[in-house]
Amino acid sequence: MDETGLHRQAANHWPISPLSFLQRTAQVYPEYRAVVHGPHSMTWGELDVSARRLAAGLMARGIGKGDVVAILSPNTPAFVQAAFGVPLTGAVLLTLNTRLDPGTLGYCLEHGEAKMVLVDAELLPRLHDALGHMHYRPSVVRIDDPLGPSGGDADALFPDLFAADPAPHLLPDDEWQSFSLSYTSGTTGRPKGVVYSHRGVAMTAISNALDWALPHHPRYLWTLPMFHCMGWCFPYTIAMTAGANVCLRAVSADAMEAAFRDHDVSHFCGAPIVMQMAIEAAERLGGKSVKMMTAAAPPPAPVIQRAEAAGIHVTHVYGLTETYGPCVVSAWKQVWDGEDDDSRAKRKARQGVAYALQDRISVRDPDTMEETPRDGETIGEIMISGNIVMKGYLKDPAATETAFRGGMFHTGDLAVRHTDGYVEIKDRAKDIIISGGENISSIELEDALYAHPAVASAAVVAIPDEKWGERPCAFVELSADAEADEDELKAFVAGRVAGYKKLARIIFEPLPKTSTGKVQKFALRERARSL
Repeated sequence: MDETGLHRQAANHWPISPLSFLQRTAQVYPEYRAVVHGPHSMTWGELDVSARRLAAGLMARGIGKGDVVAILSPNTPAFVQAAFGVPLTGAVLLTLNTRLDPGTLGYCLEHGEAKMVLVDAELLPRLHDALGHMHYRPSVVRIDDPLGPSGGDADALFPDLFAADPAPHLLPDDEWQSFSLSYTSGTTGRPKGVVYSHRGVAMTAISNALDWALPHHPRYLWTLPMFHCMGWCFPYTIAMTAGANVCLRAVSADAMEAAFRDHDVSHFCGAPIVMQMAIEAAERLGGKSVKMMTAAAPPPAPVIQRAEAAGIHVTHVYGLTETYGPCVVSAWKQVWDGEDDDSRAKRKARQGVAYALQDRISVRDPDTMEETPRDGETIGEIMISGNIVMKGYLKDPAATETAFRGGMFHTGDLAVRHTDGYVEIKDRAKDIIISGGENISSIELEDALYAHPAVASAAVVAIPDEKWGERPCAFVELSADAEADEDELKAFVAGRVAGYKKLARIIFEPLPKTSTGKVQKFALRERARSL
């Protein structure tokens, strides 16, 4: 075919960016509610103007392309505004985990070279502690949420950033331009900075809608932290579908019940712990027809059964920080509707198949890179390639090359593939514990235990938990003539790690080891499951 004259130009090719979703929705549905926060609300027209005023104000303060602006905040309207306003300047939004200890927060800010931090007043004391771990001081801007605490020392207030005149809708020249920065949970030492592109965020946002069959104008409850993988890119999914972002500062059964009742919530996301709260909320209301997307550790089949009995329709997804959150979905087939409750729940607990705009998920032998047979038995490593994979790790080309070896992203998760192509995780090669949607490093907890003078040997594995999905369980050998009980060691570790990483149990018994002295964690996992 002669393609003379068929070239890429402004008339037929624009860079893909999730920022275009805001522009379109503000033009088409300006009067529709975009943000709901208790008695406060904002339309899409108002959100569009405020985001562009924020962008103009940031640019007036010297923020521009490639700069990093961090945010440390619960799920509030300010976070939604920043999710659009910061990228509109060409800058990169660094979303900080609100549960991190000050030392780790300081590391993420310094490693990411943040020039400014937007911080909710409630978290301002922790940020000031984090600044003490840094070699420079970014500008601190305090957010006073009307439904939260206010006050505290800062360089400026959030409203001070908003210029009188909004900036124009600025889209990137290149869709590969960096959009946001998220840090892993530090499962192998220091957290890694995962860089997202405009293209990747847009692809994830679109796939969220496609693979969840999201309708126009959903009422989406923010039970998933917006800081987590850029909120799984749902700020942009909701913009694309002209939905309403129903914000929650703190997630509880009471808060969810009120949101279900007052705002007629249609969709929400979260870990198994959030499912438990939602079940309680829905049961109090006598049932509530609502759709939930859940990830992390597979929810136990009985929990899924109870959720569906309460009217909560569950979709299980899988992903990592490196894949913008979910990129694999347990896609449902109508033929399964007639199966018994236990069979349907087990199918829903599988990780599933690739998102529509991902490309490929496979289970492979990590040494040969050969795909494992689809027999539901042969274990291999989950590997992913496609549009919904990070640009790479910030300032760590060696780790990026290792993660992408063989042309696939290596997740480190071990799984089987069933005859229908659906993937099911069987183990985690990196010994990550997923509790309440958060990754916990067994190594970090072991290091904390080893710091106690009475501990001779320690190993930490996951123990199943119906509420949290998983919780950490430690096996400990004490030094000769040393004494320490479970409460003492739990308190000792709790003083050295973030609150969500606390040990659930400590078992005092000899650790099974190989002839070379390596702890056999597979045996401990079996032991933990029998407790």
